Amino acid sequence: MPHRTVYFVSDGTGITAETFGSAILAQFETKARKVRFPFVDTVDKAHQIVRQINHSALLEGQRPIVFITLVNTEVLSVIQNTCNGMLLDMFAMFVQPLERELGLKSNHRTGRFSDASKSKEYQDRIEAINFSLAHDDGQTNRDLEQSDVILIGVSRSGKTPTSLYLAMQYGLKVSNYPLIPEDFERRQLPPALVPHKGKIFGLTISPDRLSEIRNERRPDSRYASLENCRVEIHEAEAMMRRSGIRWLSTTTKSIEEIATTILQELHPNFDIF
Repeated sequence: MPHRTVYFVSDGTGITAETFGSAILAQFETKARKVRFPFVDTVDKAHQIVRQINHSALLEGQRPIVFITLVNTEVLSVIQNTCNGMLLDMFAMFVQPLERELGLKSNHRTGRFSDASKSKEYQDRIEAINFSLAHDDGQTNRDLEQSDVILIGVSRSGKTPTSLYLAMQYGLKVSNYPLIPEDFERRQLPPALVPHKGKIFGLTISPDRLSEIRNERRPDSRYASLENCRVEIHEAEAMMRRSGIRWLSTTTKSIEEIATTILQELHPNFDIF
């Protein structure tokens, strides 16, 4: 498998270039050494970056791959004219064709976070993150009616990372509740959640994988034993079926896949900002 150094060069955070570039590279059987250069907003910085990229090309004997999202034309010119890498200019690939198609000029704004402090959407996102942290792991029943999503599942089934991803990426207020033996004995949802069934989504996981995860946290405990994990998963899935709760297994799913499924199920018309 070929090994390449991949650079993500941006006059903003570089998140867009890295996210998009990584998605493209994932289509190939290759191992890449990834380097992000954010805030390359002056000619001097551009020359410094070019020297490093060119040095990498010389040492490795092959062109590095360079994804760029640069608005400043002077900075872009330095990269284009002196860099020995394979350049993939994402703005040239997508923004310029769209300008021609729409008959409009783009804002050529440096990074999507440059005016975040003035953005209501950004402030809503921060509020959602704070809400989700406060309502993690059943810490509080307060303000559950404000939740956009309520996740349930046994301990270590992926509720917390999914909650934070939905809050950070989509600005959703997410509460999550662990299902515990007392809930299984009652054979019904925690009472505080019953009025909000329309917002509830369940996460489950294979007993083998759950046991592995729990053993990393509390090795050789009953909590982590395969037998106990099998019982908890069986009871949790049975409860969700009885209650008519939609759910999925996180065993082989990424956080992005889990979040997308939840959005499709609970908020199919959600306007992503």
